[in-house]
Amino acid sequence: MTTTRLSARAAIASVTDPGSFAELTVPRTESGPDGPLDWSGYDDVRARAAERTGEQESVVAGTALLGGRQAVVISFEFGFLGGSLGERTGDRLEAAYGHARVHRLPLVSLIATGGSRMQEGMLALTQLQRVARQSVLNRAAGLPQIAVLRDPTTGGGWATLGAGADVVLALPGAQVGFAGSRVRPAGADPAAYTAEGQYTAGHVDAVVPAAELPATLADWLGVLAAPRSAEPVEPPAALADAAPPATGWDAVRQARHPDRPRAEAYLDAYFALRLPLSGDRAGGTDPGMLCGFGLREGRAVAYAAQCGTATRPAGYRTAARVIRLADRLGIPVLTLVDTPGAANDAAAERAGAGAAIADTFAAVAAASVPVTTLLIGEGGSGGALALAAPGNTWVTPDSYFSVIAPELAAAILKRPASEAPATADQLRIRPQDLVALGVARGIVQPGGAPGPGRR
Repeated sequence: MTTTRLSARAAIASVTDPGSFAELTVPRTESGPDGPLDWSGYDDVRARAAERTGEQESVVAGTALLGGRQAVVISFEFGFLGGSLGERTGDRLEAAYGHARVHRLPLVSLIATGGSRMQEGMLALTQLQRVARQSVLNRAAGLPQIAVLRDPTTGGGWATLGAGADVVLALPGAQVGFAGSRVRPAGADPAAYTAEGQYTAGHVDAVVPAAELPATLADWLGVLAAPRSAEPVEPPAALADAAPPATGWDAVRQARHPDRPRAEAYLDAYFALRLPLSGDRAGGTDPGMLCGFGLREGRAVAYAAQCGTATRPAGYRTAARVIRLADRLGIPVLTLVDTPGAANDAAAERAGAGAAIADTFAAVAAASVPVTTLLIGEGGSGGALALAAPGNTWVTPDSYFSVIAPELAAAILKRPASEAPATADQLRIRPQDLVALGVARGIVQPGGAPGPGRR
């Protein structure tokens, strides 16, 4: 099964429950012969496209069930003038977004378009403003938007319905880019204009084989429609049966142990189902930051988790993006802190490390949904604190949190390297110290029971 070259209705049928699609009735914009520009032969072109495809426009819109969940579905008919956007296309898109708002439904777009329709000139291009406005209204209403990028997804369709969606999925090998194949610069790298290239660059959340697309969409709609708690979620249970460290340096050694449980293990143990989101939408990804949404005891929870590496600017921006999306959808957030610190190489500075960390601090601070944090390993300075929930941060026995790494603190204080362990004690970085200082609420244990020091 593939939706890359399917008709609009076949694409709908390939991902929805059988017989569930009901097309919307849309008022039709009337224009003079050959359209608003009096483009010679335009009516004939449209008539031939209608005869060839059986459609009256380049978009089909309606409601359907996906895995038993109701959604508004938009599907592009590429055979109708290349799936291009014109005034009547805008009418259909506007009606679909409006129907989603009235009935409180998520919106799923199956996109295959070459851009705006030349035969309608600037009036066609202004349909992008209509789409952008409708998308903003649905965002403000707290309604999720999911895009599926078919082949091709270019021009304004990519720059509005596609890249503007909350969750962006793409089919393997699909052409994806603002520039269509006939207008790209000579010698441009073709890989940059593919679903895989856009995924690598942080603009697509997942490349999903066509056979897996129905289940993936059903999972996303299931998670986004799941109940969500107004209270903070419980922190995960500790996965290591570690003794409380006797010294600060013991805490550092435990947190740096290569066999210590990492974020992936914590997320797998915590969630019955989790769906990843990838990329900062600004050209970057960070494999050391895992983000997405999942189901915990039947309830929706968003997550952002550091993996023990130095977090790069793209990682912070991705985390901030997910936290803000969760806030808009009313879904509580879990963050897992584990980093020796923010990446501080020249590439990270050029990529805006400071601004990215600031943005993550701001996303956590501004969240109206509850945020829960568990420190599962190293808590290195501000690069770790940016993900920590004020007043609701918990720690595992094999973790530490420090204003700066003990070795670096010793160096700044002009102490020999041998003084790093003693400096670690002075910094009071052990889990029990963090509770005593009020930085952490308590120490979680295997099985989830908080240890001594819970406030």
